[in-house]
Amino acid sequence: MPTCQCPEEHEHPVQFGRTRWRRFGILFGLSAATVGGLLTLMSNGALAASFSVSGQQFKVGADKLVATGFVQYGSIDARTEPGAGSQTPEPVAVAVMKTATLNNLCQSVVTDLGDFGSVTLKINAGGGDRPVTAKNMAIDMTSMDGDAKFETMEIGRDAATLDKGPTNDPAEVAQRREGFFSQQADKVTITNLKQTAWATTAGEFNLTGLSLRLKWGKDECF
Repeated sequence: MPTCQCPEEHEHPVQFGRTRWRRFGILFGLSAATVGGLLTLMSNGALAASFSVSGQQFKVGADKLVATGFVQYGSIDARTEPGAGSQTPEPVAVAVMKTATLNNLCQSVVTDLGDFGSVTLKINAGGGDRPVTAKNMAIDMTSMDGDAKFETMEIGRDAATLDKGPTNDPAEVAQRREGFFSQQADKVTITNLKQTAWATTAGEFNLTGLSLRLKWGKDECF
């Protein structure tokens, strides 16, 4: 990931171009040993998981995402594999925003049915001039691609001191741990969004023009 030669605070919008956040350690400036230590702590019950998630990731795509009150930091999800009877720690990048609009939202998840093959659940919404809207939304992701523009951004802030994002969920706020790398912005715009995630939560999620379909085989958003 390129090094940003920018001042700590920006009075004008910052254009970062194409964003690829695929490695937790790179994004949060953590060494492999540090990440391994976090996983060990959570396995021993010393570090609470941010969310108990299924063993299936899902993909989300959108022509455009516009969010206000944006914060991002690292955390750990507890992943449950079907039939495993135990949880596996999963490092995630948590993105939280006060408000969000998404144009032409697509969400898909593929389930492997063994000898029967696979089936895809796909949701589409927010077409035309009726975008999807959300309030107090949090996304636990492992990758995100797109063209991103951040306005009034701070990079490298102590996660425990974030003050631009939502404060409605005490459990989410508690995940913003002291000493952890984080970033925040008054506003972020991402076009050609492609995201892979373990979980999404929202205080309000309005899916205009909702379409939900099941299809045999793989028919993912991207």
